[in-house]
Amino acid sequence: MTQREREIFEIIKANPTIEQSQIAAMLNIARSSVAVHISNLQKKGYILGKGYLLKEHDYVVGIGAANVDIHGHSRKAINLRDSNPGHMNVSAGGVTRNVSDNLSRLGASVKLITVLGDDVYADQIRTECAAAGIDLSHSMVVENHPSSTYISILDEKGDMFVAMSDMAVLQKMNMEYLETKANIITGAKIITCDSGLPSEVLEGVLDTFGVQQPVFIDPVSCAYAEKIRPYVGKFHTIKPNRMELEILADMPIKNDEDLKKACSIVLEKGVERLFVSLGGDGCFYMDRSGNCMKRKLKPLDKMVNATGGGDAFMAAVIYASLHEMTIEETLDYALAAGLAAISHERTINPDMNMDTLEIILKERK
Repeated sequence: MTQREREIFEIIKANPTIEQSQIAAMLNIARSSVAVHISNLQKKGYILGKGYLLKEHDYVVGIGAANVDIHGHSRKAINLRDSNPGHMNVSAGGVTRNVSDNLSRLGASVKLITVLGDDVYADQIRTECAAAGIDLSHSMVVENHPSSTYISILDEKGDMFVAMSDMAVLQKMNMEYLETKANIITGAKIITCDSGLPSEVLEGVLDTFGVQQPVFIDPVSCAYAEKIRPYVGKFHTIKPNRMELEILADMPIKNDEDLKKACSIVLEKGVERLFVSLGGDGCFYMDRSGNCMKRKLKPLDKMVNATGGGDAFMAAVIYASLHEMTIEETLDYALAAGLAAISHERTINPDMNMDTLEIILKERK
């Protein structure tokens, strides 16, 4: 779906008997334009017949963090213990929310189960999720509690200098609540979650839902890699970087042979697929079927914001898995999504879509 088609689809989903003139008024566009978009949705199979009967498509459930990201990008080299001139940007973030946002922009149907406070940040998260087409209706709300926030300071090159997060509200998530959403979760084609969840929730998701649905995760940090290590074999797909893989495999990685050996150790625990981020050197892939390859695209001339690249990569991996793409295609689109993410000042590139990824692949492959 295009962004406009997605907006119309969400309006119809909320009110299947709505008139085209009402949709036009809501979006401030001509009724004839609405008719064209609805016709396109019917041709694509999203709307069936009269009365706007919506077709149920494969969807992804994200279980994890949603927060507000505050980024400060310094104009010059940072001076510690001093005020540094720079550019500030505020947008919705959070690992699972970011993956969900990128997924939705790529064209997947996504339901996000997160925990929100009752503050203005929660309102911003709702607004940005709705704009991206993410279904946030199954999330928890904790009264008298702040929503998750993340602040990062980027150096003059756009690389992270220091960051701080307050994800306390996410610790309110529990299995009792998730079990009330069991029909939503078990209906998903893929589950993606982040390691910031309480340990008992992560393990509960794997034991309760991971037997039937594949669960994808990005460890995000060495501390979180240590957290998921006891039950790493229950995940279907994991996207660690080299340092996180060292923790999951419990061995140092000094060369390519060590990299392969570490991947083999983790795969032997039960993981189906590993996408190991190598930074500027691309990605190393290995799976239980014996496939093993390294992929790389030409780097950007300038990185604008390092935050969000890994989330975009994971989103593209999930999207490719939904559409049963080859490993080569999956790696290419995932690497392209990562480049698209770090080329924009916001956590999520608003131009994230398959057309953008195709353009990047033509230029960078």
